[in-house]
Amino acid sequence: MVHCFVKNGYYIVLDVNSGCVHQVDEVAFDMIQMYETHTPEEIKQAMLQKYADRPDVTEQELEETLQDIEALKDAGQLFSEDVFRDVAWDFKKRQSVVKALCLHVAHDCNLSCTYCFAGEGEYHGDRGLMSFEVGKRALDFLIENSGTRHNLEVDFFGGEPLMNWEVVKQLVAYGREQEKLHDKKFRFTLTTNGVLLNDEVMDFCNREMGNVVLSMDGRKEVNDRMRSSRNGKGSYDLIVPKFQEMVKRRGDQEYYMRGTYTHYNTDFVKDLLHMADLGFKELSIEPVVAPPEADYALTEEDLPVLLEQYDQLAIEMLKPHKEGRAFTFYHYLVDLAGGPCVVKRIAGCGVGTEYLAVTPNGDLYPCHQFAGEEKYRLGNVFEGITNEDARDEFKLCNIYAHPECNDCFARMYCSGGCAANAVHSTGSVTGVYELGCKLQRCRIENALMLQVALAEEKE
Repeated sequence: MVHCFVKNGYYIVLDVNSGCVHQVDEVAFDMIQMYETHTPEEIKQAMLQKYADRPDVTEQELEETLQDIEALKDAGQLFSEDVFRDVAWDFKKRQSVVKALCLHVAHDCNLSCTYCFAGEGEYHGDRGLMSFEVGKRALDFLIENSGTRHNLEVDFFGGEPLMNWEVVKQLVAYGREQEKLHDKKFRFTLTTNGVLLNDEVMDFCNREMGNVVLSMDGRKEVNDRMRSSRNGKGSYDLIVPKFQEMVKRRGDQEYYMRGTYTHYNTDFVKDLLHMADLGFKELSIEPVVAPPEADYALTEEDLPVLLEQYDQLAIEMLKPHKEGRAFTFYHYLVDLAGGPCVVKRIAGCGVGTEYLAVTPNGDLYPCHQFAGEEKYRLGNVFEGITNEDARDEFKLCNIYAHPECNDCFARMYCSGGCAANAVHSTGSVTGVYELGCKLQRCRIENALMLQVALAEEKE
């Protein structure tokens, strides 16, 4: 399976199964699209007719191009076979290890974001803070269920995790103690809205957190429309200087700004550029997933504008790169040489198997977006996994479980999409969130175009 597309003047061919990306000229682009359905003679005659006004398009040149295409096919770099389909179903039989936990240290929040899937941090239940005892048991559970895996990940999440800051510090200290005892290495991450950031928090995070996720939606009017306090006051003026100081202190350590765009800011490129102008260089902005009746929900009518925005963003990203002012965009980060392993490409984030969320009372859920949904409660850190049927349902998460993925060129990059979005939009982990798929395909094309453009610059 190949996917041929033109983006920003580049003719690009993606061999889906091998992951090989080829930049070609217009003639080769046309020939590759005809290759599997026409004879070599038919292809040559079609090209001679189409490019009759081009003296460089000769029968000899076309023959050489056909030979190049055949050589790429023989090398497994074009029209390659899918050798992963049968292997994918064996994943269900594997004894999964747990490698990452999302610790909900606070089911409470000091903001009242309109679109929050967590219901103002409460996850539609009671407010609560995780005790050190529950968090300690969660880390023990992770170690006990991690097998021989050395590197483990823990994300301090909420609500707003800084509302339970003392427990966060205690759990980091406990984790560091356990590393030495069990030959493990914890990579801690903190996701925060920034309201409670201070010198102590910044210094601790820059010392102990492998990554920090800072929540902000962009321009002041956009951010404050959705991200306000419970009294309705916007958060922009409070958090921006704190985030700037945090990033300044962080130096070259990992962080990223994580925003959400809605029906009210479909021109979200302006928000990304605004964050870049504020000095933030590691950027992400996600489409809101909301009930269709919500006034801020994205609609099919928004789609043409959104696709154009992603195209515009890719072009904008080339400008600062050429001027030495590069910034990154999460969805455009693809590694063509050493990207994710095939298991991750096929099965995704490991939701419900390798990755679990833990609520303040220790309940286990497939990920943070399922917290509070009793159907998907997998067990508890004190008793382990008890809802094996639900866990096995998530073991089926792979690109071959979604019929819609069969003919999709982006499947090895999105890994079948987000299971939570699938469940909440279709009721099934094997469903697909169609609007999200359309956006993802556009993002992948632009990400590949950027790689081609940057590679061309280096030549």
